[in-house]
Amino acid sequence: MLIGYARVSTAEQDLTPQLVALKEAGCDRTFSDKASGAKANRTGLAEALSHAREGDVLVVWKLDRLGRTMKGLVDLAVELADRGIGLRSITDGIDTAGTAGKLVFHIMAAMAEMERDLVRERTTAALIVARSEGRVGGRKKVMTPKRIEAARKLLASGMSAREIAPTIGVSVATLYRHLPAPEQEAISAEEMERDGAAGASPSKPMK
Repeated sequence: MLIGYARVSTAEQDLTPQLVALKEAGCDRTFSDKASGAKANRTGLAEALSHAREGDVLVVWKLDRLGRTMKGLVDLAVELADRGIGLRSITDGIDTAGTAGKLVFHIMAAMAEMERDLVRERTTAALIVARSEGRVGGRKKVMTPKRIEAARKLLASGMSAREIAPTIGVSVATLYRHLPAPEQEAISAEEMERDGAAGASPSKPMK
């Protein structure tokens, strides 16, 4: 049995040209979708695959109606082959039931594998470069070396942690985490001294 599948990307597009081509190709039953090829959940394609049995052939107007990536097409072709189902593309002139069609998909599978290898290589190279520059991924650090240096200079000038933190654009907690213990103690001592001075009652004048 020849099972047709047609797809357009949006509801406004017309399926008629594909449906006519599939009918002329001799399809006994046709399923369709109005959805993007990148969308994983395509009801029409799922129904076509569920309806197909060993010895049947899935027919499309063009291969890109089945998906947008070469890997997706190859994976689908492998799934169909494992189930004993053929795949035919009218426009592309591909039919996996024939030797030429099988050869095309072997080439596509090799190219898809090469694409995956290239992606892995690029990712590995990018990680190596990032590590060599001190970037190991994750969230970007808020307390940069420049901010730490600025905090130290402001601390030396007599400013408190509450004054320094908003000045360099970090929280007080972040400031404490990135300063060595002696410097933290210096900040704490100075703030205690300031708080004590601010809380002291002014002496009353003697009568």
